[in-house]
Amino acid sequence: MSLHITPLNPAIGAVVEGLDLTRPLEDRPYRAIERALLDHQVLFFRDQPVTPAQQASFAQRFGDLHIHPIFPQVEGQPEILVLDTAVTDVRDNAIWHTDVTFLETPALGAVLSARQVPDYGGDTLWASSSAAFDALSEPLQCFLEGLTATHDLTRSFPLERFGNTPEALARYEQARRDNPPRSHPVVRTHPVSGRKGLFVNEGFTTRIDQLQPAESDALLGYLFSHASRPEFTVRWRWKANDLAFWDNRITQHYAVDDYRPQRRVMHRATILGDRPR
Repeated sequence: MSLHITPLNPAIGAVVEGLDLTRPLEDRPYRAIERALLDHQVLFFRDQPVTPAQQASFAQRFGDLHIHPIFPQVEGQPEILVLDTAVTDVRDNAIWHTDVTFLETPALGAVLSARQVPDYGGDTLWASSSAAFDALSEPLQCFLEGLTATHDLTRSFPLERFGNTPEALARYEQARRDNPPRSHPVVRTHPVSGRKGLFVNEGFTTRIDQLQPAESDALLGYLFSHASRPEFTVRWRWKANDLAFWDNRITQHYAVDDYRPQRRVMHRATILGDRPR
């Protein structure tokens, strides 16, 4: 197959054509996708009717897969979590976030498959954390590089919404024990490209460790707003069987919650990464 990669804007995003992801990924296209992911940070593939097993197989070419502690999973394929608005409250996907930064080794990336999409609405936006960092003044860049921030699972998964039955409460308490708050650098250096990017997000970051609470709130508020400026972003209008693959180390994303009461069903495979530095 002949791959064709079309960038969507200078900061982030590209469409990849000429690849059938229902088939095993061979070495040459694997290397081309790996390179394109470094260059464009999020890749989009149209018309890819993958099964959960095929989606997991594709994602596993890039690393070990994470099993989410709270979201439901595909039966028989626990590496594939299910985001189904008819089953689960997914409102916290409608904020800018980077996946599972509450882990000691947050995700390298994720592969998202559109199983059922609304007739209108339900787009997802991605933002380049490296473009956001590059746009800051040099003095602020230097200041931020000396800081760490705390990431907490319970910020996006509060007890009152995810512990409301005895079974859900037991799962929630186990998830909280297994995933205590973690500190990561405010500015992360990508382990492959060497690019620096902001590594705080509204979904999981609760405070900057070295600052007073009021200082931390003010600076995080600015960084959250700055990181999502339109010139750092790309917006994707989903069609059924679309697939997106993004570099979670250097992006944030936002699933727009503007389609209810229509139903939206997505399957996600999350690829484990390394400790942020």
